[in-house]
This record gives sequence, structure tokens and C-alpha cells, in this order.
Amino acid sequence: MRKTLALVCLSLLIGGGCAKKAVPVVYVSSGPADKESTRSYVTAQMAVSPMNMGAALGSVSAASRYLAVRQELVVVAPGAELAKSLEAVIAFCGTLQCEVISSNITSQTGEAAPWGSVSLRVRPGDVDKLTAFVGKQGKVAQHTTETQDKTTNVVDTDARIKNLTEFRDNLRKMLARPAVSVKDLVEIQEKLEEVQAELDGETARRKDLANETEKVAVEIEFRAERTTASVSAFKPIGDALRESASVLSESLASLITVVVAVIPWLIVIVPGGWFLVKLWRRVRRKRAGAVTTEPPAA
Repeated sequence: MRKTLALVCLSLLIGGGCAKKAVPVVYVSSGPADKESTRSYVTAQMAVSPMNMGAALGSVSAASRYLAVRQELVVVAPGAELAKSLEAVIAFCGTLQCEVISSNITSQTGEAAPWGSVSLRVRPGDVDKLTAFVGKQGKVAQHTTETQDKTTNVVDTDARIKNLTEFRDNLRKMLARPAVSVKDLVEIQEKLEEVQAELDGETARRKDLANETEKVAVEIEFRAERTTASVSAFKPIGDALRESASVLSESLASLITVVVAVIPWLIVIVPGGWFLVKLWRRVRRKRAGAVTTEPPAA
């Protein structure tokens, strides 16, 4: 049974790694049907030739391509109307085959201008309606479109799903055979759980690819427009006030640092200076007394 499962796994890896189409697994018995062991089962090759797979890819290429389209719009609108414009776009999305992935709105704080964004996924036929409505909410300053070809990923994922599905079904058939021992049942069940987990992962990946290729991702950014008059009139004054406050705080910080650094030295400098001044006065008095007591020259 271990050899059988190893052959099946090897065939699956070969078929999945080359993205080849799967064919059903065939089980062949070398003995009577009531034999106690299933070790004589063998599997057929699970992948078609590269030539057949190339023909399948060619037919897909000729028929259709799986494209992931992404559009980004930058809309400039009055700051007071920014939140209403974003809410209007979200409400209009509800009237189309459209879903809101995320939205964000930031109010004006200090000098920071308000800002908003919304992420949507729209059916390709409704994209023009959405962009036309967005254009009515303000001035579209930027509109970019990006396209990625996901055909290879989709074909590869579909092939692996078919491979894994047939592998899982054949493992279930092995479990249903009456001549399977308990040891073989355990090994088949373990392999069946592994295949089912991998199949679930590939199915989830295929859903993500379908969401990317069947709908258009639209990113809309809302920016508040700024008047040049208000900026040119008051911006220099505000900048000067901010700079003066910064200079004042830096000067006070430097003064505090100097005072704190000098205080320990005052304990030594003040008594030492007082002692030197007193000593100097005493020396001067002695010199003056010596000059007065000295007799005049003859």
C-alpha cells in the first residue's frame, strides 16, 4: 500500500508541477477480488502529454484571456464637501453590481487638510457609470489603469483542482473496497485528508483569481482643494511664528543646560575666589606697613 500511495503522490506532483490535465486513476488487481491486501494496486499516469497541454493553453488564449484590471482615480473637491462626496460614491455603488472593500475619511486637524479614500470592486459593465458619477463629485486630477494577465495562473489552478479532485475520488473508492486491511485504511485516510486540504487551498485560490479577473478594482482618493490666496497671505506669518517659538524654546533649553552645568563649579569657585581676595588684601597691607616703617635714606 505504501508503494501504491508513493506512486500516486509522484504522479500528482508530476502532473501539478507541469500544470498538466489529469486523467482518472485506474486500479488494477493482480489477484482475486477477496485478497486481504490492496498492495497490488497500481495507478495510471495522471497527466497528459505536454503537447496536449499546450493545445489546451492555445485554445484558452484564442478564446479569452483572464485579465485583472485595476483603476485609480484622484478627485479634488472642496474640503467641506469631501465627506459628502465620498458617501455619495458609496451610495451609488449600492445601485450597481459593486461592492465596497474599504473606506477611510480623515477630518481637518490644524493645518492638515481633510482626506478620504474608498476601494471598490465593480462589474466591468458598470465601470463607466461609476467613473462618470465620480467625475461629478469634483475634478478628476488623475486617472490611471493597470492590467495584469492572470491566464496562466487560472489555467494552472484549474488543472490542479481537477487533478486533486480525481485523486480524492479515487482514494474514496479505495476506502470503499471490501478487501482493504486496517493498516491500509489508515494510510489511505491520512493521504485523503492531505489531498482534501490541498484541494481546499486551491479552491480558495481559484475564488480569489475569479474575484480579480471577473471584477474591476477601483481605488478612489479624495483630496481637498486649497485656495492660493489664503495660503500666500497667512502661510509666511504662520511659518515665522512657528520658527520663533522653536528658536525661543531652543535658547531656553541651552540656558538651562549651562546653569545646571555651572552650579557644581560655584561651590568651588566662590569660596576660592573669596579666599584669594582676602589673601591679596593681607599681602598688600603687609607691604604697605613695611614701607612706612622703613627709615629714610641719609
